[in-house]
Amino acid sequence: MTEPSGVLIVNKHVGVTSHDIVGKVRRLYNTRRVGHTGTLDPDASGVLVVLIGRAAKAAEFLVSDTKRYRATLRLGMTTDTEDASGNILAVCEKLPSADEVISACTGFLGEIEQIPPMYSALKKDGQKLCDLARKGITVEREARKVKIFELQCSKTSTPSDYILEVFCSSGTYIRTLCADIGKALGCGGIMATLERLEAGGFSIENSFSVAELETMEESDRILKLIPTESLFDSLPKVCLPEFFEKLCRGGCEIYQKKIQSSLPLGARVRLADANGTFFAIGEVREYENGSAIKSIKIFEL
Repeated sequence: MTEPSGVLIVNKHVGVTSHDIVGKVRRLYNTRRVGHTGTLDPDASGVLVVLIGRAAKAAEFLVSDTKRYRATLRLGMTTDTEDASGNILAVCEKLPSADEVISACTGFLGEIEQIPPMYSALKKDGQKLCDLARKGITVEREARKVKIFELQCSKTSTPSDYILEVFCSSGTYIRTLCADIGKALGCGGIMATLERLEAGGFSIENSFSVAELETMEESDRILKLIPTESLFDSLPKVCLPEFFEKLCRGGCEIYQKKIQSSLPLGARVRLADANGTFFAIGEVREYENGSAIKSIKIFEL
């Protein structure tokens, strides 16, 4: 039986790790080759992009994407984890007005700097920050630039709670965003809930929960897989005639002048056969005899 291959959009539920989801998908699709992009914390829910079979090779190419979240900002407290799961460090009973909160949020639009939280999977000298934090160790972290493209804030029936709709660059910590907004308001803040609505162009509307997948017949689960090529829809597509396809699969560079293309140096492309069937990612490089495209990762043998 052919190994399943493709992209599965899972609607992760609260209370499990992203690794737990990978384990469940491995059993459901009967394959060990399963990975994911963009880890979600156990307390978070929403879009988890799972890569199955040959699609798992794509993980290294998917570090730069955008994400959309819905979070609950809770004002009036700070915790050591910047979310509701941590130990409370301080409480403030005086809360700002809704207008003040909404106004403060506008100050976080555009490119901002964040100091990654200690409770994160980032590593310092080979050790995860979260492992150090659990031992009571705090280390210096360098601020990182991230971008907030959209940030909408709306009040709820609870005076301390606001709903944030965030569209941001990869690497943005919503926990830290909530904590920084609270700090700017002078009352402290944490992230009370988090749901990822979109990652890398994949939406929660097209996702499936583990419970839904478990009730499906095997054939139906296979049909839920999105072709691997969809991960690279933003890249230009180059269809190679059979002769050049064989050379490319064999590791040879394909000179652009031979296939009448003129892509810029450094450009990455989707490589397809003469019928338009995707099989690899290529990159334009300069060689002694001119500009050429060389495959850097083959997905379909």
